[in-house]
Parts: sequence; structure tokens; C-alpha cells
Amino acid sequence: MTERITKDMARNIYFGGGLFAILVFTGLTFDTVHRIPKLSHASKITKSVVAGKKIWEDNDCVGCHTLLGEGAYYAPELGNAFQRLGGGDKKAFRAYMQGWMAAQPLDIPNRRKMPQFHLTTKQVNNLADFLIWMSKVNDQEWPPNIQG
Repeated sequence: MTERITKDMARNIYFGGGLFAILVFTGLTFDTVHRIPKLSHASKITKSVVAGKKIWEDNDCVGCHTLLGEGAYYAPELGNAFQRLGGGDKKAFRAYMQGWMAAQPLDIPNRRKMPQFHLTTKQVNNLADFLIWMSKVNDQEWPPNIQG
């Protein structure tokens, strides 16, 4: 037997490897599509959560903050803000958000300022509801620590 790879062997390796990669990709895609409803808890989306998401988008919060690791790593991760800042208490978290948003921009040395968005109480509560909902998405242990 020769030590050389023939054209037929190379073609078989190429097509066999390509077919294997396509099958693995298809299987992983199928698995992911079936897992998403279980992980996202999309059935618990309320009008307030939708309104909060719109506020998040309209004010480009993702331009500074990350949410489940996606966004700009300029300001803190907010996917776990409900646990980190509200201790898992909805009323306390909404109150925290009201105070925090009203206090902006803070004049702290060596810290960049968060803008004052002039949101209404209802808008801040909607944003808080969106962050509460996001905190309940199964993020598979992301972020790796409570500080994000």
C-alpha cells in the first residue's frame, strides 16, 4: 500500500468531511430551535415588558450596556441587574430604578456620566419590567459573576 493520498481519496475526505459538518450543523440548529422556548420564557412577556424593550432600543441602552453579554462593554451588564440591584424584589428594584434614573447624570470623578433621559415614572417602570423579565431568561450562568 502506498503512503500517498490519491485524488479519489482526497475527494472522498473532502465530501465526507463536508457532509459530516453539514449534518452536525443541522443537528445543532435543530436542537437550539427546540430549546429556545424552554430557555426564554417568552410566554411571560407582558405589554409592560414590550414597552420597556422599546425604551431600551429607543434610548440605545445597548450602546453602553450589555444585556446577556451582548452590547457595548462600556457600562455594567444589566442582564442580572434585578438580582444585583433589587435583590430579587420587584418593588425594591422599581424604586431603585426610579431613583437611579432621576439622579442622572451623577458627577463622580473619573467616571463617565450616564445621560438624563427624562423618562416618566411609567417608562422607568416599563424598563424595570423589561430588565426583570430579562433576568429570568435561562442565560446558562451568564454573567459568570454577580457584578457582570
